[in-house]
Amino acid sequence: MSMLNAVAKVAAKPFPRTVSPQGHSIVNYIVAGTFFAGAGMFWRRNKRAAVASLICGVTELAVTLLTDTPAGVNRVINFRTRREIDAGLAAMFATMPQFLAFADEKEKGFFLLQGAIMTGLAEVTHFPERPQSAEKSGSHTRAA
Repeated sequence: MSMLNAVAKVAAKPFPRTVSPQGHSIVNYIVAGTFFAGAGMFWRRNKRAAVASLICGVTELAVTLLTDTPAGVNRVINFRTRREIDAGLAAMFATMPQFLAFADEKEKGFFLLQGAIMTGLAEVTHFPERPQSAEKSGSHTRAA
């Protein structure tokens, strides 16, 4: 976890967990869109940062579409599990500059900020204490 992610986690700790699953999803779609916009902005001057931004945007969008929330499409991922996934995604976002070798360039800050945003969002989101049953979440199971 990057230092900025750790600071975001500590800073958000005292705040109440008031963000709903739907609000969490909306912010996730905004984060994915920001990554796609970043890819467009970075393309001419830093192809590695643009590719990293595309990877992060596609990953964020896919996970959001697969999460069991009102804004999810396929609802494969339980919303409680999303908290752990968000921690991994935040770390991935923050380490992309090192992974794709542009850690000494100014685009690094964009990825650190996105990681911190995801960390903070996970800290202020209200995740249910226990998993919802299929009946309560509106999911239907198929017979094999």
